[in-house]
Amino acid sequence: MNRLDSCFARLRQQGRKALIPFMSAGDPSLEATVPLMHALVEAGADVLELGVPFSDPMADGPVIQQASERAIARGAGLAHALASVKAFRATDRQTPVVLMGYLNPVEIQGADAFAQRAAEAGVDGLLLVDLPPEEADALHAALAVHDIALIWLASPTTDDARMAALNARAEGYLYYVSYAGVTGANHLSPADAGVRLAAIRRDCPVPVVAGFGIKDAHSAAAMAENADGVVVGSALVAALADSASVEDACRRAGEFLAPLRRALDGGAS
Repeated sequence: MNRLDSCFARLRQQGRKALIPFMSAGDPSLEATVPLMHALVEAGADVLELGVPFSDPMADGPVIQQASERAIARGAGLAHALASVKAFRATDRQTPVVLMGYLNPVEIQGADAFAQRAAEAGVDGLLLVDLPPEEADALHAALAVHDIALIWLASPTTDDARMAALNARAEGYLYYVSYAGVTGANHLSPADAGVRLAAIRRDCPVPVVAGFGIKDAHSAAAMAENADGVVVGSALVAALADSASVEDACRRAGEFLAPLRRALDGGAS
């Protein structure tokens, strides 16, 4: 059982929902990446999604696109993301870390070499938004050697046949995109998404988390009603974007995430 499975088993036993913040490696600065990871855990994160900066992030809206551009300009990429996970693991051996990004940087390294480097760094899962299941066999096999979960996306447009195929491959957790569109848009309808989420959870063999459009404690709590957890990305990245220092970024991260944690745990937001 890897860290992701252990985390969700513990949350299920406690009757709690997972809070999964997304941050872009290298933004608001290279030096801030590891301290921010720790700050998010201290503020209540259960799993961390660490974005790997990429030059053509097609699934992302302007906020995360611009964060990737800033990070790339500073020299951040896959190497920085892996080095950050390794540094994080020096003092945190428990919190799962999922790399989220695009296929190209992984393909450049090759499946086996990437999987080896990811395992050595302490990565627990990988989510590539442009990798279809039909083309994932080699990478999946390489990751499986190291017990790294290959995580899949589902959306409101995923039909029953496709959903069955995703369920057959599901591991770690399934990321449900709450609406058709890019990250950071304003299309979230918790009621509409909740119906679909409830149906997906009935058949999915792994936890189902909801992302896209979750901006605050209220939207996080609403989406968590029919999910095993929530992912918050663009709103957090925006809150960190113009941080004046590493310390300022960590303070902002804590102030942003703590109300979501309280809301998911049934407290006042």
